[in-house]
Order: sequence, then structure tokens, then C-alpha cells
Amino acid sequence: MSRPDRAAIADSSTVDPEPVDLLHLGRPRVICAWLLGEVIVDPGPASCLPALLDALGERVPRALALTHIHLDHAGAAGSLARRFPGMEVWVHERGARHLADPSRLLASASRLYGAEMDRLWGEVLPVPAERIRVLSGGETLAGMTVAYTPGHASHHVSYLHEQTGWAFTGDVAGVRIAGGPTMAPTPPPDIDLKAWRDSLELIEGWQPSALAITHFGAHRDVAAQLEELRRYLGEVEGLAATLEAGSFAAAARARVAAAASGEIAATYEQAMPPEQSYAGLRRALERA
Repeated sequence: MSRPDRAAIADSSTVDPEPVDLLHLGRPRVICAWLLGEVIVDPGPASCLPALLDALGERVPRALALTHIHLDHAGAAGSLARRFPGMEVWVHERGARHLADPSRLLASASRLYGAEMDRLWGEVLPVPAERIRVLSGGETLAGMTVAYTPGHASHHVSYLHEQTGWAFTGDVAGVRIAGGPTMAPTPPPDIDLKAWRDSLELIEGWQPSALAITHFGAHRDVAAQLEELRRYLGEVEGLAATLEAGSFAAAARARVAAAASGEIAATYEQAMPPEQSYAGLRRALERA
């Protein structure tokens, strides 16, 4: 996998982040992509490409900055690479081979989503290997600092935008939609709760001015969100150790319902299905 010319991508440090609601399955506030000049942070799935392309207009992206390769964050990467031949894709070294050959990724996702795969995520195309920029953490690219932030996924990275101080954290800073609670998406296969807590410390050390998350939007009360997420991780670790799947899911839904309207609760359900969160936690506990 080659390392394309960095000079080809404009420095994004003078550009304000622009959120794009991808309107997943027609529902607002499920998946948010971010535009930073010539860079797209987490373009979302191919099923949402019309919304992303509409937001781009005549602009031509030069890079995709992926936090991780899960389909709700990166499923459109191959489709965008085909559409924009000068664009490179940034991804952690643990995820790079699955972009170039997504067969194992798709097999794993199919076990979770079954017949719903195409409706949820659309077509998943490979990214040409020569277009992939492999990250390990510590890089500075187009006005952003890269950090390795595992926990939600073993290949997860986050990006600190130097000008605004915004941290683009994918899923590692949690799910928080409208006035709802901060919760952790913990699907299979590689949840690591200790690594997740370490990643939260790293992000906190950045002292970001906002957390820009995929599910959903930007949140400026950074310390409060990270602390709520820490508490939540401790609580659900205990619940997953003692409850069966149905009781765990009911507890998760009750937590959302206590703080959010029915419409927002449905949005949480779509962004973070509680049965999948239970399965990922149980797998993590069994490996510990």
C-alpha cells in the first residue's frame, strides 16, 4: 500500500467542520459525516451516498479520514474511491487490509444483519490498495493529529482538528443524540473495555473544545460527556455479566426512554441496537 503525496491535500486547519446528516433509512440524526475542506471524516455507508454527494455539491474530496471500518462509518469508502480517482483513504493499519479486500468484513457483518445487509448499508466495494494511507497513530495530516484509540474497535483512531480543537472520535466517545443520554455502542467482534477507558483518557488529555461524533453531531460539554460515558461503561459491564440478552436490552431502552422522546428513542435503536451491544460485551467478558 503506497503513501500518496501529502502535498496534494490542502491543510484543513483553517476550515470549520461541516456536519452532514446522512439521513440513514430516511431518519435524521442517526449517522453524521463531517466535511473538513478536502477531507471527509467517516463518509458513512453506501446506502447514504445520495445525501453525502448532495452536501458535497461540486467539491472534490481528496481524502477520507476513517475512524474505523465498520459499515456505518466507512461502507461508502470504496464507492467514493471509484467516483473520485484522486482521493486517498486513511485508516489504521489493523483495518487497512479489510478495505482492500472487504470479504471478511462483509462475512462478519452478515452474521449480524443477515438479509438486511443491502438495505442498511448498500454496496461495499474494495478500496484500491495503492490509494490507502496506513496509520498507526501519531501522524499529522492536513491540519489534524491522529491518535490510536481502540476499545470500540481494535483499529479505531481519532483525529484532533488543530484550528478548532474539535476531536473527531467516531464511536469511542459514545452515542449521544439530541437530549438523550451518552451511551457506548459495543457490538462484536472486538470490544475491549480497558483499552476503551485508556482511549478516553487520551482524548481527555487533548482538552478538545468539542467532541464530533458519528451518532450524533458535536457536543461541547466534553468533560461531562466523557465522565458519563465512563460511568456507563462500568454499569453495562456489570449488567452484561449478570443479565440475559432480553433483560439487558430492556434496561438499555429504559435508560433512553427516561431522557428522550419516542422519536429520539427510535433513533438510538437504529444507531445502537441494544442486542448487538449485549453480544459485544458478552464476548469481551468471555475473553477477559
